[in-house]
Amino acid sequence: MSRSHENNLQAALKACKTSFLSVGFFSFFVNALMLVPTFYMIQVSGRVVPASSTSTLVMLTLILTVLMITMGSLEWVRSRIMVRISNRLDVLLSRDVYRASFKRALSSGGMDATAQSLNDLTSLRQFLTGPGLFAFFDAPWFPIYTAVMFLFHPWFGWMTVASGVVLVVLAFINHRYTANTLAAANKESVSSNVTTNKTLRNAEVIESMGMLETLMNRWAVRQRKVLMLQSEASDKGGTITSISKTFRNWAQSIMLGIGAYLVITHQVTPGLMMAGSLLLGRALSPIDQMIGSWKGFIAAKVQYGRLSEVLNKLNAEPERMPLPAPQGHIQVENLVVAPPGAKAPVIRNISFVTPAGSVVGIVGPSAAGKSTLVRALMGIWPTQHGVVRLDGADISSWDKHELGPHVGYLPQDIELFEGTISDNIARFEKIDPDKVVQAAQTAGVHEMVLMLPDGYDTVIGSDGINLSGGQRQRIGLARAIYGNPRLIVLDEPNSNLDEVGERALSVALQKIKETGATVFIVSHRPNILSRLDRILVMSNGTISLYGERDKVIAELAAQQAKGQARVAQPGAAAPGAVAPAAPKPPAPPAGPAAPAPAASAPNGA
Repeated sequence: MSRSHENNLQAALKACKTSFLSVGFFSFFVNALMLVPTFYMIQVSGRVVPASSTSTLVMLTLILTVLMITMGSLEWVRSRIMVRISNRLDVLLSRDVYRASFKRALSSGGMDATAQSLNDLTSLRQFLTGPGLFAFFDAPWFPIYTAVMFLFHPWFGWMTVASGVVLVVLAFINHRYTANTLAAANKESVSSNVTTNKTLRNAEVIESMGMLETLMNRWAVRQRKVLMLQSEASDKGGTITSISKTFRNWAQSIMLGIGAYLVITHQVTPGLMMAGSLLLGRALSPIDQMIGSWKGFIAAKVQYGRLSEVLNKLNAEPERMPLPAPQGHIQVENLVVAPPGAKAPVIRNISFVTPAGSVVGIVGPSAAGKSTLVRALMGIWPTQHGVVRLDGADISSWDKHELGPHVGYLPQDIELFEGTISDNIARFEKIDPDKVVQAAQTAGVHEMVLMLPDGYDTVIGSDGINLSGGQRQRIGLARAIYGNPRLIVLDEPNSNLDEVGERALSVALQKIKETGATVFIVSHRPNILSRLDRILVMSNGTISLYGERDKVIAELAAQQAKGQARVAQPGAAAPGAVAPAAPKPPAPPAGPAAPAPAASAPNGA
């Protein structure tokens, strides 16, 4: 969404425009009623005291009481309206902010995974319900109070104008000398919190290798910088706040002295003298309050800016026509992919076609681009060039909510979410017990789940049990195949499995194959090759071989034999030189379909 158009935050504030106008409407009457004590003082000193009229005093006091109760009620109403505005903003924005945070984390490859935007929304809502914001509604009444002071006496009016100018100058100085420091402190604090969260997520690694002290020292350096910036801003802001409060009290006292002189010279009554001092304090109060709450205002401004930036980057996905359920035919055309934030591509100009229902093994050495390829196949990472098509449609053009049930994905770093095992397998949709059990049985994890304390109702997470890496991986496999998806991508599905888990995975692959799903498997272990239909060999971000399993294995075996023959020939290499290693083919599967020559697994396959 371009900045020339209003983003979701601006649209939400616009939707609350009527409520803000209502707050302004009630603020009008609240500030008008603020004049009541002043006029009550004038009437008491000018009418009641000279006439010694008790009945007049009682009547004026009753009127004052009713009006003060009315003012208090109006203040309560406008505060409740601001609470409603705050809640409405959360309803209107929270899902968009959550989605924007998710997309930001996705586009950064998880490097920018943080809930800061949601925290900013919460802090902004709290500022809207705080007392500081009402000062901005009350400040416009300063000219009206000043006009009333001129009606009392010109000296009162000019004293009010001069005092207001001084406080406005102090407010400007406060902004000038604290805004940038507060913004820098806020930015540094956010960055420090993100780093701390990443550290805490890797507590086991840090503890095992004794890295805590070093990382804590690094954190302490950043924390001291935050404290220095905050202290600097607080010192400057505190000084100006103290000056403004002192000046306001001094101005009220001076106003009383001016009034006393005017009373002595018979230019005003004693009631006007007291009323002038009281009204001056009321006129200056909003400006003084704005100076005192300036730190919160600056923080809210920074939070608003961050939210606007995040929501501006949230590209509203166009409404798409639903497509038929996919069959799993994959077509990759001239694909170029780079990880988020990187400029150099990892996948370079590859193309291949995989018919629906095929089981494809992706092999190759480390850093060959296997995981990058599967992320592109799933539409997780955007392409720099080329396209991945699922049943002829660009994978990125599918509505992910509609496509999700037809896709299964098991990443290398498997994460299960807080909830029950059945919740995780069912992808937190409405649980279908039959489908959950079927997926668990297919993944070979059903018996293991039944052995847990509460079976499928066992809770995973901070308040539940902690599963081993192999258990998480097998439950993740059940989640990937839940509902019989048509496209399944398994990235190192056996990296955490023991021998029993390996056998269960092999059986699961056979069952998945029988469903007709298209499956891509990244693996370094050769024992799953008997379940494959095709093999895709990657090297340096390109495809070196792709085709039917037996043909690829035979070709790799031939390449290995040629390489060994060159090394064995006399004079093939200079004395002391090392011949380049030829790619090693994977071990052939057992059975009649395996080629005659036995071969070891490819390097990294």
